[in-house]
Order: sequence, then C-alpha cells, then structure tokens
Amino acid sequence: MDSKMGNFFDSIGSFFSGGDKIPWCDRDVILECEKEVKTATEGDSEDQKKESIMRLSWALVHSRQAEDIQRGIAMLEASLASSSPPLQDREKIYLLAVGYYRTGDYSRSRQLVERCLEVQPDWRQALALKKTIEDKIAKDGVIGIGVTATAVGLIAGGIAAALARKK
Repeated sequence: MDSKMGNFFDSIGSFFSGGDKIPWCDRDVILECEKEVKTATEGDSEDQKKESIMRLSWALVHSRQAEDIQRGIAMLEASLASSSPPLQDREKIYLLAVGYYRTGDYSRSRQLVERCLEVQPDWRQALALKKTIEDKIAKDGVIGIGVTATAVGLIAGGIAAALARKK
C-alpha cells in the first residue's frame, strides 16, 4: 500500500515538475566540446572534426541555456544541408527534435521524431522522446483546461455577486 501511495505522489510530482528523462548538459561540458572542435579544426581529420561537432551539438541542445540550445539547433540544421549517410542524418534529426523540445516547439519536435522513426521504426531513444513530447502536450492541455475552467468560474462568480448586490 505504501509503495502504491509513493508511486502516486511521485507521478503527481513528476506531472507538475515536467519530469522528462532527457539529460541536461552543464556549461563546463560545452566548453570542453568547444575546445575539442577547435583542436579538431586545426589539424585532425575531417571525420574527427565532424565527430567533435556532433558532440558539441549534443551538448548544446541538452543545455539549460536557451541561447546554447538555439546555437545547437543552428549547427545541426546547417550540417543537415550537407549530404550524409541516413544513419548520421537520423542522429542529427533526433538532436534537432531534442532542441525543439527544449525550446517548447513540441509540434516541430514531434515532426522530427517521426522522421527519425521513418528511418528506424524501433529506435528506442526516438520512441522515448516521442512519448515525452506527447505527454508534455497532454499535460499542457490539461493545465490549459484547468486555467480556463478557473477563469470561467471566477467570471461566473463575479457576475453572480454583482447580480446579488443589485437585488
């Protein structure tokens, strides 16, 4: 019984805290990735440069800072313009979906996840992100309905109070 109550309160807490399972990235990790990109640009192979840029893109879209996320999105969109193998594009599209999720553009994020799943329908990471997006959209809808119902109740109560005063 106690474990059921614990699970119940955990689910309520996660509902209000937005408890998604997408990891966050700290600023120091981003700085290390930027150093890695700079080093790779100065002399490493083209493949090493692309890998370090992908790691930086991952770090940026997982940042808590909106400007980092936007920078990651821009880098990923620019890199998608060049032709890559479908598996690499899938990774970039997934990271774009994470970035758009972090910025609150859930419809764009869901479109991108669907593109990932077209390439690999059983990709668990993309399936988990899709569920996270859908849960967030549903939660926002429930909160929106609650706010609307509260507003209607307050207006109706105000009208009723005004009519009661007139009598």
